[in-house]
Amino acid sequence: MKQFTFALLTIMLLSSPSVASDQLLEEYIKNYDYDARLEMKASSKTLLDLLEDGKAVLVDIRFKEEQQAWGPSFALRIPLNELPNRLDELPKDKLIVTACPHKDRAIIAMTYLRSKGIKAKYLTDGLIGLAENLRGDDALYFLKLMEENKQ
Repeated sequence: MKQFTFALLTIMLLSSPSVASDQLLEEYIKNYDYDARLEMKASSKTLLDLLEDGKAVLVDIRFKEEQQAWGPSFALRIPLNELPNRLDELPKDKLIVTACPHKDRAIIAMTYLRSKGIKAKYLTDGLIGLAENLRGDDALYFLKLMEENKQ
């Protein structure tokens, strides 16, 4: 199913003249292999480690209404349809990990960011998987670490 989703995304992106003409996206696709497939993904556990170390930023790319209803307070909230106009809000020195409840929109956002030369991955288990990894003591520990990193 994962391979089908990515193949469908690639077909959709390549059918758009504005994206298909982008040299970075074309090079990314031409050089796509098993290593690239692994490199574009980040699990929730990997993401939490990267966030704790200050090496990544989580970008919640869901619609505003979804973000208002629920979501991680530590995520940068940029809906997918606003991403092209808000690229300047992304830190240049950190890995960008895109996320939505599952991963469909996150893959689109990751691909778009990479076409702009921005180092990005998508959250493989989505925000729902992230929530599973941030319960009870794990949530308390993570938020304490994040607060310490701000200081």
